[in-house]
Amino acid sequence: MTVELVDTEAGEARITYHRAAKPRAVLALGHGAGGGIEARDLVALAAALPPRGITVALVEQPWRVAGRKVAPAPRTLDVGWRPVAERLAAKGPALVVGGRSAGARVACRTGTATGAVGVVALAFPLHPPGKPEKSRAQELLESGLPTLVVQGPADPFGGPGEFPELPAGHELVALPYGNHGFEVPKRAETGQEEVLELICRAVGDFVLRLV
Repeated sequence: MTVELVDTEAGEARITYHRAAKPRAVLALGHGAGGGIEARDLVALAAALPPRGITVALVEQPWRVAGRKVAPAPRTLDVGWRPVAERLAAKGPALVVGGRSAGARVACRTGTATGAVGVVALAFPLHPPGKPEKSRAQELLESGLPTLVVQGPADPFGGPGEFPELPAGHELVALPYGNHGFEVPKRAETGQEEVLELICRAVGDFVLRLV
């Protein structure tokens, strides 16, 4: 595991690399507005994908690096992300961008401009909780790249059944259990580790299909 700081107009972003021995692709993942790269799905992906030939780059936004507790506006999030993704794309190998929640939105909005070949959207916040009329679906639908969406059925920001028909090249993985943080209730027939394994397998297969 190695760490790199990248200057952006929003401040310094931080990349934590979990490297594959012989990488076929790099998957850059951003965090949500309410947490960091310690999220259970990001941690699981960083452990599971390098053995499959995928380097995982966990990206902390400048506001998190600076120790602030509240995320800035979407435009500032994009400014803090793009130089990082562009740097990773220029280094090679093929770059897939993504993230969870707000990080997924950033990846959808900026993917084509950064040279990425695909997008991974974990727990995409389709709408604010209780406000389905305020849809963010266009960000997802207009990503311009093959896009994988992984969604839990108990997500208050939008479950799998709420998503519109996706365009060609977009895929939706509906998990058997999980809320916005992919937390699985103890009474569930499918346990927490099994759900994380499903996520890792789906994301790994998607990335490798692109390269």
